[in-house]
Amino acid sequence: MAKIDEISVEEQPLEWDTPLFRTAVAQFEEALTHADVDAAAAERLRYPERAVMVSVPVRLDDGTWTMFPGYRVLHSSVIGPTKGGIRYDPHVSLGECAALAMWMTWKCALLRLPYGGAKGGVRCNPRQMSQDELQRLTRRFTIELLPVIGPEKDIPAPDMATNEQTMAWMMDTYSMQVGYAVPEVVTGKPISIGGSVFRSEATGAGVVMVTERACERLGWKLAEQGCVVQGFGNVGGVAARELAVRGAKVLAVSDISGGVYSPHGLDVDRLTSWVAEHGTLAEYPDVEHVSNSELLELPCDILILAALEEQLTAENAPRVQCKLVAEGANGPTTIEADEILGERGIVVLPDILTNAGGVTVSYFEWVQDLGRLFWDREEIRAKLAEKLTDGFDRVWNLAEQQRLSLRSAALVGAIREVAGALDARGIYP
Repeated sequence: MAKIDEISVEEQPLEWDTPLFRTAVAQFEEALTHADVDAAAAERLRYPERAVMVSVPVRLDDGTWTMFPGYRVLHSSVIGPTKGGIRYDPHVSLGECAALAMWMTWKCALLRLPYGGAKGGVRCNPRQMSQDELQRLTRRFTIELLPVIGPEKDIPAPDMATNEQTMAWMMDTYSMQVGYAVPEVVTGKPISIGGSVFRSEATGAGVVMVTERACERLGWKLAEQGCVVQGFGNVGGVAARELAVRGAKVLAVSDISGGVYSPHGLDVDRLTSWVAEHGTLAEYPDVEHVSNSELLELPCDILILAALEEQLTAENAPRVQCKLVAEGANGPTTIEADEILGERGIVVLPDILTNAGGVTVSYFEWVQDLGRLFWDREEIRAKLAEKLTDGFDRVWNLAEQQRLSLRSAALVGAIREVAGALDARGIYP
């Protein structure tokens, strides 16, 4: 019998050990130095509770079959069921899902929502798939996740390249398995099957609510600021419209095709109509066209990052020309860039606070589904503003008291919430 070399567990990297996950852990470790939490709780929170990898067989329209890898990572269920998006993207990985699940835990805790964090997705190229193929992919992925998801266990939501139709397919597939309608198993659904009004706009609107509150605390008027928005999708597009409504000047926006810039300000309504008709910002007239990387370095007062992870890095952070960065995306600023921005006196509104509007209204949707009692748009908007303002003020005050960055203060506050719950419950057995 061949000899099997004994290898210590500590010598082998864990499967979710990727640069993005290491970034999430590094932020956690830095915050721990200020959080004063129990060592056992800290050790537990360094790792996801559960990571699931599945293979998803899908029959394509041409009759062939393809296997897609799918993932779902549950970081912490200490406070309640886990919550997090489902994304379809060629770069989805276990490490990406683990990092995003950890950040979702802190986001929910910071807003004092009764959730832990989760994230999942399928590694595929949705732009190359038909609607029928996406439906078959979604329904089979849902079946593979049946042991994990549920309204009292883990509640998916839309994310990159998924939407309310994706959630409708997931809700229907789950409901068919249990024999009755379970609208509360997912959030971000169409209103006709238990979705909430204002859910689709919530993340982008929340970014602007937090940005406006930051301006108030800094002694600025939002209406006097020039803003650049990276991303013109569900988050960035809504944020740009909300900024325009408040009187701020939107100088530039971008999408997958690149960016458009005008030092005199853009007509956001016209941009929205153009994208609805043409699909992208490419060939939009009467503006200067710039690349996404050039857009990040345009002169402005407020830079809103509403696209992908790791957009501001050690390489471009020294050239950023703004006073305030608002993170509408998850993890758009690397640790090195964060340090450079801090040294330059540029305020960064951290993702776990700034883009928490989506999960907050998802929580409202879940509550409405459980009670079968629904609220109107203005009531939800008011409840969201109250939640975000409370979260922002707690972060700002903690940052001032302990002389921390807003990111560190947000993480410290969130970690204390989760660690306190873990300390009260204990670690079983």
